[in-house]
Amino acid sequence: MEIDGTLFTKEVIWFLIGVGLLILELFAPGLIFVFFGIGAWITAATLLGIDLSLNAQLLLFAVTSLGSLLLLRRSIRKKYMDISINGVEDADNGFIGSQAVSLTEIAPGQDGKVEFNGSQWEACSTSKIESRMAVIIVGMKSIKLIVEPLKS
Repeated sequence: MEIDGTLFTKEVIWFLIGVGLLILELFAPGLIFVFFGIGAWITAATLLGIDLSLNAQLLLFAVTSLGSLLLLRRSIRKKYMDISINGVEDADNGFIGSQAVSLTEIAPGQDGKVEFNGSQWEACSTSKIESRMAVIIVGMKSIKLIVEPLKS
């Protein structure tokens, strides 16, 4: 679909869609959009060698995106995003066991904010935590820290 010699061929459009989806993953974490980005890139790569109709492109995108999502999401999420001291043999990931300071009050079942290594992080706890209280990081769920009050 080259338009008057411009750069916007089918392959480039699918590649840019993939880049956009990967960028979207940064703003909406949950490990979903990355697989659709992969599907878009597979579609772009396929179009480099085979000319497909729009319907075939959309079908290829859907199949590769959903296929990669179903095949890889659980293992990637388990390995890199759901980390806790009790659930991982190697708890030395730079977070777990480290101290942080709560910036807000954190009630059980509600999120708050903590400061860790000079950055603010979303956090949750099963215990009541007051603002400016020292806490220890006991786990992670995606990009949210799981914290408990630091026992003296």
